[in-house]
Amino acid sequence: MTSLATTVGGVNLRSPVMTASGTAGHGDELAGYGELSELGAVVTKSLAAFSWDGNPAPRVVASGEHMVNAVGLAGPGVEAWRAKDLPALLARGATVVGSIWGRTVDEFADAAEAMRGAEVVAIEVNASCPNLESRSEIFAHSASATSDLVEASLVAGVPLWIKLSPNTPALVDVADAALRAGASALVLVNTVLGLVIDVEARRPALGNGGGGVSGSGILPVALRAVYECREAFATTPIVGVGGISSGEDAVAMLMAGANALEVGTAMFARPRAAWIVQQQLSTWMTKHDVTSIDQLIGVAHG
Repeated sequence: MTSLATTVGGVNLRSPVMTASGTAGHGDELAGYGELSELGAVVTKSLAAFSWDGNPAPRVVASGEHMVNAVGLAGPGVEAWRAKDLPALLARGATVVGSIWGRTVDEFADAAEAMRGAEVVAIEVNASCPNLESRSEIFAHSASATSDLVEASLVAGVPLWIKLSPNTPALVDVADAALRAGASALVLVNTVLGLVIDVEARRPALGNGGGGVSGSGILPVALRAVYECREAFATTPIVGVGGISSGEDAVAMLMAGANALEVGTAMFARPRAAWIVQQQLSTWMTKHDVTSIDQLIGVAHG
């Protein structure tokens, strides 16, 4: 009998397939498309300790089969989310991973403190944010800055999953710093930096200029990040995310070394994408006589 159960550190999941932060809303918005309780977890859109309006419109633009976004982490803030959206998720039987962000180390600490006591199994720390204390350098591009925000976020009192950026050659060093600071797992990766030009308007298509590229084309980027970090950290829990839109993509991510995975941009075109990926993964496992997720994790390393 095929089992989809997996673990990310000390967090037990019924399935390795989760939603990716920013693609499933703050609450139970996807409940009309499938049972949230069937997925490994719902990862919320990133939340700060305060409400935030995000970037100027337009915020999302298509580029071929890809999406480029500069939404700017708009959200109601942790307190409002805990009062309104989290109860709706829990009522659906969802396993919830809360995602937090900030512009300074203190803001990450505030968001983590605001999450303390919430019914979440883990906190995903979105380190791909500009650090206003360091000339807006991205936290996840600096080992020391990432270490600082992980240490500050430990106050949440639950496992911390650190979500890192692929836009740095120092990814393994940054991951190492995060783990040494107390991160329980790595989430690899966030979007790739990009730009779309509106040739009629003769200017960038997004209101904020550039943005983050997501979609199937970044799967090889995510696979490489997961593969390299699995090589560097043999036993570290890893969550793979980026470009997954099929069961075979999920299998590849697990084989690269991920313990679990997140489906994101694919759900904008097919809101049931996470459930479809999960079913296709199960079908692939049955066809290939694989009875547990553990039999797939990291096998591409030989």
